[in-house]
Amino acid sequence: MTRDLAEVFALSFGPADHPLGLAVSGGGDSVAMLCLAAEAGLPVAVVTVDHGLRPESAGEAVWVADLCRKLDLPHDTLRWQGWDGTGNLQDQARRARLGLMADWARARRIPTIALAHTRDDQAETVLMRLARRSGVDGLSAMSPRRDHLGVTWARPLLGIGRQDLRDWLSARGQDWIEDPSNEALRFDRVKAREALRHLEPLGISPAVLADVASQMRSVRQALDRQTVQAARRLARIVAGDVSISRDGFLDLPPEIARRLMVMALRWIAPGDYAPRMSSVAELLQAVAAGEGGTLAGCRLVVHRGRLHFCRELQALAGVSVEPGQAWDGRWRLIGPAAAGLKVRALGPEGLAQCPGWRDAGLPRPAAMATPGVWQEGSLLAAPLLRREANWRAEPLRAEDGFFLSTLSH
Repeated sequence: MTRDLAEVFALSFGPADHPLGLAVSGGGDSVAMLCLAAEAGLPVAVVTVDHGLRPESAGEAVWVADLCRKLDLPHDTLRWQGWDGTGNLQDQARRARLGLMADWARARRIPTIALAHTRDDQAETVLMRLARRSGVDGLSAMSPRRDHLGVTWARPLLGIGRQDLRDWLSARGQDWIEDPSNEALRFDRVKAREALRHLEPLGISPAVLADVASQMRSVRQALDRQTVQAARRLARIVAGDVSISRDGFLDLPPEIARRLMVMALRWIAPGDYAPRMSSVAELLQAVAAGEGGTLAGCRLVVHRGRLHFCRELQALAGVSVEPGQAWDGRWRLIGPAAAGLKVRALGPEGLAQCPGWRDAGLPRPAAMATPGVWQEGSLLAAPLLRREANWRAEPLRAEDGFFLSTLSH
């Protein structure tokens, strides 16, 4: 069994051209992943994130470092000190953990980080999302691989049970650290874990729920492909915005229309999470009524028979950079150097200094949300709206990336 598990783990990654990053906390799942990788002979680099939220966390990071030293594997500890006592602690800690590890991986040219989520974690996720009335996407739960923050996040243990991993560790005499928060019923995941124990007599086991997630993932992939086909038929990119035929959009099956709308919103203003289904439903109703609206930092304008998705001007308040720097994650304005230059949205003041802005074919709200080069209160250049001999706007994302974006989540 030991050899089989290690071989399965190694085969999930194929030939290794670069070291594989391993996120190891010291818990049973991640320690098993670490030992499996070592036994399989994979080239790895190990990282532990110390959130500093429990007195024991620093010692746990040292424990992992000692284990890596015994296994002759490189290890780094990353520390987060960003918690100010406000907001959603778990969400902020998760974001910080991913961000720190992504920075660590990119600096070391590590393309993939393996996370130790198991079949039980998958089942708990499905149960929690059922409670939130999630649709197909939510019930597909965690994917085996995901590209995010410039790194591929892999979950090679999704098909293996939590207890199986602990039995494997025990058989080889390897201990691990038990996190007391795993028994704290104030956390939804712990509640889901407890609920699963009571559901097993009904046949609702972690293996069954993990199979449901796999089936939903297949459905999601089929829907995503239909959405991409609809996008290629109905949509085009205009000055970085998304323009979709309104008539064609209204003819789409409701679920494909919803997905295409979310696809456009997330292209304009990427985020960790998709907009709430209820908010998207309200915007879909507005489209059916011939109206637009705002959502997730974006604005939808009905313009010349098309749905034009652009950045919401209010969301760009305070977004100001120097020329040559990335602006709003979408553009880089390049031109001659001069003192006191800033790149920020045109707004009504800038648009007033572009008398021929309508020639660009953009609706007014979209034109106001395009970037311009400012020197104090004067607009020097607006490359997306008028011809500028000395300035150009370079897109930071290829247009075709929009048509592939829904397939990368």
